[in-house]
Amino acid sequence: MAAEQVNAEGGVLGRNFEIVAEDDDSESLLSIDMTLATNAFTRLITVDKADYIIASGISPMTLSYQEICSQHKKILFTTTDINNMLTERVLEDYDKYKYFFRTGFGNETAAHDGTLDSILTLRDYTGFNKIAYLYHDFGSSGWEQYVSKLVDSLVEDGFEVVYGAMVPLVIMDFTSYLAAVEASGAEILTTFIAGDAAIPFVKEWYERKSPFVLWGVLSTVSEVDAWDLTEGKCEFVSVIGYPVTAGYPLTTKTVPTREAYVNRWGELPTSFAAIAYDVVRFILPDAIKRAGTSEPEALVGALEETDVETSSARRFVFTSDHDVMIGRAGPNRPEEDYMLVCLFQWQNGVQVPVYPLEIMEETETIYTYPPWPGPWD
Repeated sequence: MAAEQVNAEGGVLGRNFEIVAEDDDSESLLSIDMTLATNAFTRLITVDKADYIIASGISPMTLSYQEICSQHKKILFTTTDINNMLTERVLEDYDKYKYFFRTGFGNETAAHDGTLDSILTLRDYTGFNKIAYLYHDFGSSGWEQYVSKLVDSLVEDGFEVVYGAMVPLVIMDFTSYLAAVEASGAEILTTFIAGDAAIPFVKEWYERKSPFVLWGVLSTVSEVDAWDLTEGKCEFVSVIGYPVTAGYPLTTKTVPTREAYVNRWGELPTSFAAIAYDVVRFILPDAIKRAGTSEPEALVGALEETDVETSSARRFVFTSDHDVMIGRAGPNRPEEDYMLVCLFQWQNGVQVPVYPLEIMEETETIYTYPPWPGPWD
């Protein structure tokens, strides 16, 4: 859709975008065959002649993609992987890895800081201090270190961490985990549940009437069809999400993007679709125009100077290591209004912003509690 819109306006420098695609044949981000994925990725460059590639995925897959692009000198935009190594490589060996840019979520450090700040804000709303965590186990030492650092930070900030578990990716029945969280006396459960498992997880929480609030990453519950998939049982759940998906007019581009997508495809966009759209509709055309060329080698420098409004950021800017700049404006720094870590709570079938505080206040939203007994009574 983004390419159609750009081309309808005359293209960029008189040339149209052409979309090519390959399939890694996976059923989800959690079931990737590395050989199939890297072969498909290489075909994009060697057979389809792609100059710029947008890819979702998690490490080590995206690290392999980064290597392939560095060899062929093609630009890679990733949408999902927060691995610090991707951007550390840019700093450590710029000439080789300068073709990489992260456009969706920030790195592990930004994710840690954003998650911690959001939980601190939730404590301000609720007064709750007893917290538990359930995080999917991705089987990497880096991910374990991230979770450990977050737990340490919660303790340093005065939280009582009463329970925690790393959940195998194959688990779809969370009964024992939810029972353990209930027994711990937790008032908040912060989560990182990826893939389709988030749907049965939320339904179990609702059906059990678990006496704690849910706050964090529940990937499929942040998408627009979660209300139907959970039979409305995602009510009161707060999840990290995207303004386009939630329908919150963060920028002047957000609602038009959402409406155009619905008109074109007959459904609402996912968060990954919104990220990819922004790259093709706003970020690439802006950089190509300023560079005066569409050649990847020359385009790197122009991308580094990106400062453009997108559907998901009032100011989309890359850091010096080609990460997406994360940050929100404040009274003394109104210019620092970059990509935001946003949480939206499901209320009456729609997602309303509950973090950052400034965004919640803009819409006069009120954080709400489930109707069953809990620490909010």
